[in-house]
Amino acid sequence: MSRVAVVGAGVAGLAVAGLLARDGHEVTVYEKNSRIGGRAGTVERDGFRFDSGPSWYLMPEVFDHFFAMMGTSTEEQLDLTPLDPGYRVFRSPAADGRPSPSVTVPAGRTAVSRLFESREPGAARALASYLDSAHDARVMAERYFLYNPFTRWRTLMTTEVLKALPRMLTLLGTRLQSFAARRFRDPVIRQLLGYPAVFLGTDPRTAPAMYHLMSALDLDEGVSYPQGGFWRVVERIAELAEDAGVRIVTDAEVTAIRTTVASGAAAATGIRWQGADGLAHTADADVVVSGADLHHTETALLPPGLRTYPDSWWQRRTSGPGAVLVMLGIRGSLPQLPHHSLFFTEDWDANFDAIFGDAPSIPSPASTYVCRPSATDSTVAPEGHENLFVLVPIPADAALGGGGSDGGGSAAIERAADAAIDRIATWAGIDDLRERIVVRKTTGPADFLEDYNSWRGGMLGPAHILTQSAMFRAQNASRRVSGLYYAGATTAPGVGVPMCLISAEIVLKRIRGDHSAGPLTEPARAARVEA
Repeated sequence: MSRVAVVGAGVAGLAVAGLLARDGHEVTVYEKNSRIGGRAGTVERDGFRFDSGPSWYLMPEVFDHFFAMMGTSTEEQLDLTPLDPGYRVFRSPAADGRPSPSVTVPAGRTAVSRLFESREPGAARALASYLDSAHDARVMAERYFLYNPFTRWRTLMTTEVLKALPRMLTLLGTRLQSFAARRFRDPVIRQLLGYPAVFLGTDPRTAPAMYHLMSALDLDEGVSYPQGGFWRVVERIAELAEDAGVRIVTDAEVTAIRTTVASGAAAATGIRWQGADGLAHTADADVVVSGADLHHTETALLPPGLRTYPDSWWQRRTSGPGAVLVMLGIRGSLPQLPHHSLFFTEDWDANFDAIFGDAPSIPSPASTYVCRPSATDSTVAPEGHENLFVLVPIPADAALGGGGSDGGGSAAIERAADAAIDRIATWAGIDDLRERIVVRKTTGPADFLEDYNSWRGGMLGPAHILTQSAMFRAQNASRRVSGLYYAGATTAPGVGVPMCLISAEIVLKRIRGDHSAGPLTEPARAARVEA
């Protein structure tokens, strides 16, 4: 048994703590904020409860596997509600100012095929081929790449991988947007197939076509919602970790990773941290796992000589987007909006040029994501009210400022929020939306930097371009300090709650000395005896 200090109580930190505790280690988690969850947080005000981060429950098999590794099951931990429709797409109004017809994306491949065919003759057949390819890519990714610590290259020298190699090279060498454009002419279909790249922190014009696997998740498998929101997911992960013996300390900001150097080799020996009272503390540990932002971990918590990923490395990296988050409590009902909505601008290229181009700025107009969890969950808003979470992708630039309550944020952030509210009102035909707002809370890049030490104030971390994916992404162990490991969205395998759960398992593998490529064997569970 080793003593393990985990930096950060986000999803990855909590998950790795639980897995290591179940493996027999003594684990303590240190969280700088007063609440756990990291970017998968929650905001409560006046009877509203907002998820302040992730809201799409995708890759259910990853959650199933994690809960099994913790000795339980998704069914025992979460109450999942399938969403039908999966989401709706809104487009800019017609020339006369009237809302354009929205496109409702139903649940399931058969229904989606009918939708595609209604928009473009022949699209159903093309979609079948597209989704079959996406499914195959997803299976290959989960079996050989996502859970792989890449400590033994022979894990990729299998017959299945070698047979698929020509196809994989084609997908890696093709861009997602052009991959979809070759198969479909309809602009809405192209946007539906390209926009998932944003959830990977990148531009569909530069994302590898390998990421068309994302379409197998929402268009084929469908989308679910965990009752209680993603905050419920965080709570369950934390409670399972504590049940396994993990101790979680909040208001504990880690200020340094302690190391010792002997015979030219450095090793982690613990951490230094500061409490809410300003007093400094030390904690000894045999292993340190940082679930904090990797840029912060490497450049702020380690001395220059022990950095695997120094500032010079980050200067050559491409960041994912920043975000303006707008949490709104609305009086009355909003039947125009389903649980998930996407507001797509007509000038797709201009939108992404503003975010990722050489002269970044807040897009105007900006494609926007809107979640209305109160459509599915009665606990997130007072009776007679609705809960809206609005996400506007913008450049990752903390200089754009932060948010605030009731319009009290930085000018640029509040202007972007106002524009998003007006866009929702106009495009969805909710003329009195602004007058019905009773709660308003915004978040901007400066808040991501302050609250989560996010690199450049970004929402997600390094973008999933080819050179920052899989074995090319920052890996999960320090090359300079033995006993120091990394978990979370800013390291391998990447962004999103499922990826954070996988990164936790990769750390477990590395500590065990396990070099396998796929998910670990799930522990056997004793048969339940019915009373």
